[in-house]
Amino acid sequence: MNKLSIFNKAQLRQIPEIKPGDTVKIYQKLKEGDKMRVQPFEGIIIAKKHGAGISGTITVRKVSAGIGIERVFPIHSPTIDKIEILKHAKVRRAKLYYIREKAAKEIRRKMKPTEVMKEIIPETTSVETEK
Repeated sequence: MNKLSIFNKAQLRQIPEIKPGDTVKIYQKLKEGDKMRVQPFEGIIIAKKHGAGISGTITVRKVSAGIGIERVFPIHSPTIDKIEILKHAKVRRAKLYYIREKAAKEIRRKMKPTEVMKEIIPETTSVETEK
């Protein structure tokens, strides 16, 4: 194994099984001045890109005051404190870009809710290489 793959493997974090259609709450650490605070962002995962590797990302969408907000989060980013899965939904597409034009009622009708086992994976230390 070369040095790059060893470094990438050390940066991977344990995350819950997430897929498009899930409603998640992502807690992200932000630095404001000299203070650190945690900001939650709750929404539906509409896309998962680049797999589960170090470059994997998820796109989360929520509607706030009638305006849609989408954010892209790197899955293994050190700024993500934890990912909490609130609801699972069975969807028939890998990318849910079509919900951008749908009303909230139509979105709920399109997604079939499934049994939820609350999965919370707090921030843990990354896989450490033995010296």
